[in-house]
Formats: sequence, C-alpha cells, structure tokens
Amino acid sequence: MKKIIFTSILLTMAISLMQAQSFSGKGDQKLQAGFNFYGYGSGIKASYDYGLNETFSLGAGAVFYNTGAYHSRFFIFGRGDYHFQEIIDYPDELDVYIGAELGLIGSGSFGIMGHLGGRYAFTDKLYGFIEIGSNGAIGVCIDL
Repeated sequence: MKKIIFTSILLTMAISLMQAQSFSGKGDQKLQAGFNFYGYGSGIKASYDYGLNETFSLGAGAVFYNTGAYHSRFFIFGRGDYHFQEIIDYPDELDVYIGAELGLIGSGSFGIMGHLGGRYAFTDKLYGFIEIGSNGAIGVCIDL
C-alpha cells in the first residue's frame, strides 16, 4: 500500500512539473487518434486540427465504426472548434473546446455531428483527449 501511495505522489509531482501548453493558437497543429465509443457504433477515430487564431481551429478526420452484424461504415469529415482558453482561465496544460463535424457518412448521406472536448498535455508533445457528443472518442494526441 505504501508503494502505491508513494508511486502516486511521485507521478503526480512529475506531471505537475511538466509545463506544456495545450492550445497555442495560430499555427498550432494537433493529430488525434482514439477509440470511438458511441455515435453510430464503436470503432476508431482520427483527426487533425490547425489553429487559425487564439480561439478557432479547423481540421479534418475520419471515423471507422462497426454498427454490428458485420456492418462497417465510415464518416469522413471537416471539423471546426472553438477553444475556450481566452475566456476561461484554466491551466495551460488543459484545452477545452466545442465544435462541429460536417461530412459524408459511408452510405453517401451527409452527416452533421457536434462535440465538446478536452485535451490535457502530459508533455510538450503528448496529450490525452476526450470528446463527448454525437461522435464521442477517447485517445491520445500529438503536437506536430
């Protein structure tokens, strides 16, 4: 038990000493990949974001998912996000954003999805992310 507590304290201190900024605004580039846990089905999700200014980013991505009974589909989309860092004072390691994804669902129909997401910087280049909404996901993100 003492080893677990000591390890937890040591890990917490190490993470708190790392100084990374999760969203740096214009020119910021992020690549995300993770597990898509709900929406039309479970699968994998990957996306790319490019910072336009201090509050907005644009990007693209894809979700490949299984709807059950051997039915696999995909969603290819463009995305836009609004980052709350300018109006909410939270630590630099955290990035909270809201956004929309617009694109083509595998059968040829048009899809509009929304999400609320967050990223946490563990190092200067490695992040964890979670998005909830129409097409939620959890995974890792790297700074390009």
